Amino acid sequence: MLVAFAALAGSVWGQEPYPSRPITIVVPFPPGGIADLTARPLASALERALRQPVVVSNKAGAAGAVGMQSVAIAKADGYTLMVAVVSISTLPEVDALFGRAPAYRRDQFVGIARLNADPPVLVVGTEWRWRTLKELVEEARKRPGEITYASSGLYGASHVPMEMLLHAAGIRMRHLPTTGGGPATTAVLGGHAALWASPPAIALPHLKSGKLRALATWGESRVAALPDVPTLKELGYDLEYYLWAGLFAPKNLPAGVFKTLRAAARQAVGDADFRAAMARVEMPIAYQDADEFKAWWDKDALILAGVIKRIGKVAEK
Repeated sequence: MLVAFAALAGSVWGQEPYPSRPITIVVPFPPGGIADLTARPLASALERALRQPVVVSNKAGAAGAVGMQSVAIAKADGYTLMVAVVSISTLPEVDALFGRAPAYRRDQFVGIARLNADPPVLVVGTEWRWRTLKELVEEARKRPGEITYASSGLYGASHVPMEMLLHAAGIRMRHLPTTGGGPATTAVLGGHAALWASPPAIALPHLKSGKLRALATWGESRVAALPDVPTLKELGYDLEYYLWAGLFAPKNLPAGVFKTLRAAARQAVGDADFRAAMARVEMPIAYQDADEFKAWWDKDALILAGVIKRIGKVAEK
């Protein structure tokens, strides 16, 4: 009788409608970054779509690896989700480069939707005379390794696109890694570095005030808020790179749960409040459903893996 009761209870539990309790979205970074600014309005929109509480939990540490690992090993039941950014692709490659056991693997996650994708902007301090990328590249060729660029950290979201550009242009610069987007901007504004690949949302106030100058962007098309700034492709460099955020879950989600989350994510990105929140921080929505996102993510991760290998081992100072 006990065995029969346990089997019946398991059957009833297996038929529990999803969702029937609160959902957690893990953000593997501190508050205030791209992932956090995306996840919070997304959580509110998902609450309206799923009719259950959706809470955001910041689990920062090890450049995002701590939070990502926690989701990689979480139960695949749809109650633990994650909003992650481009570093989800690069961190395992950095571990491999240094011969470390990876904190997680990409194949431990399933992508539910890409939410936004913003190309960085190459910005320079206005005390420098370069007004075009061509002028910058020409001077860098005359002074190899002398011009300094800042980044938000080694192998990070702004180091990678700069390495892509330097390789494509055949030039060398000195790298000044900092601890984030704010410090990287400060380094350029203070004259400690000449330039960096900045998220548009960080760069725009300084571009409008005349403290920074934009030379190019990494997108397929021009940034809407910077219609006069050309893309690298327009300037002859076949490069694309995006600061993107996506919604993920542990792999092996039940088919019904996966279907529900895909539909909820689609509804959430169309939510008026979500769209307004993204507009306020000037992060354009670039939604992709799960299938399209998977194909895009696989291709993007392959390109980034090559960049990490080309950078090679760089020790933190």
